Amino acid sequence: MIHRLAAVLVPAVAAVLALAASPGSRAAEYGEVSVLAQVPIPNGFPEGIAVRGDRFYVAGPATLGTALNGRPSRVFEYDVSSGALLRTLVTEGETVFGAEHANSCLTFDGGGRLYVLNNQLGTFRLDLQTAVQQAYTPPYPNLRACGILSGPPCSPTPVNLPALPNDLAFDDAGNLYVSDSLQATIWRVPAGGGAPQVWFQDSRLASPYVGVNGLRISPDRSRIYFTVTVDLLGIGHVYSLPLVPSPQRADLVEFHRYYAGGPDGIAFGASGRLYVVLALPGSNGLSVLNPDGSEFARIGNPGLNLFAPFDSPANLAFDGAGNALVTNHAFATGLLLPNHFQVLKVFVDDVASPLAAPIVP
Repeated sequence: MIHRLAAVLVPAVAAVLALAASPGSRAAEYGEVSVLAQVPIPNGFPEGIAVRGDRFYVAGPATLGTALNGRPSRVFEYDVSSGALLRTLVTEGETVFGAEHANSCLTFDGGGRLYVLNNQLGTFRLDLQTAVQQAYTPPYPNLRACGILSGPPCSPTPVNLPALPNDLAFDDAGNLYVSDSLQATIWRVPAGGGAPQVWFQDSRLASPYVGVNGLRISPDRSRIYFTVTVDLLGIGHVYSLPLVPSPQRADLVEFHRYYAGGPDGIAFGASGRLYVVLALPGSNGLSVLNPDGSEFARIGNPGLNLFAPFDSPANLAFDGAGNALVTNHAFATGLLLPNHFQVLKVFVDDVASPLAAPIVP
């Protein structure tokens, strides 16, 4: 279903109608949602998603409570048209007993290698032809909370929290930017990999839950956009910073504010609009933002339904056929309703603004 703000209603785009016709008998309506794929259990809790050619890739599980499950994290490969599961890539090198382990988000370089964030391993990359896994960074550092006795490096958070690398994006030069949701930090990894370096920190990125989260470079490559899911006051934000070597606190600009919803993953469409996944039950779905930051559309659940079709979605990617593919993370319900670990197909009549895809050493 789609819910528009009256101030930005576009007459040319109709409201979503009841799904009475059989599949394929009519053109999809804007905001129409269907289930494309199931994410296998017992892993579940899908997070990252990336599309390349006729395949898409989903990473997981992105959840706490994995220390005793004995199961390594995975990346799943699907057919982009049918949603059929084609291959499962098991993450190597994790400690699966006695330590939390999770895959979060994904991206590609210009050579077609897939980069995966893992809270134990740091960043690793996969050669999808050979399935060989290679370390790209060491684990992201755990920083002390900044205080009177804590000099740099430290995190501008009220308490000490571990690193939680969440989303990642390349710039054209091959630098990799990574959001750290618990340490109010954005890291930069130099082209070719190696130790992550602090690129930006600010207490406005801190959170009692999940802070800085989804992250993308603007289509003109001049700025980096990112979400803060819930700040210390319980408000969600989309911010941007200039894509410069050392941005300052004064450079931080708010693009959009959410008093409810919990913004998570983001992606730019070729239309210039920014698609923002809203992850919190009661408001979950997709928020579509115009280039000026105003909301063009809100695509959510019908009526009072809290958990279908959107159940705490996490991230999105475009399939090249007008659809946004959205991972249903189902963080609050997945243990009881594991069939909600899904990839949804949402018709938005848009395609991806091309991501930076550098040739990385």
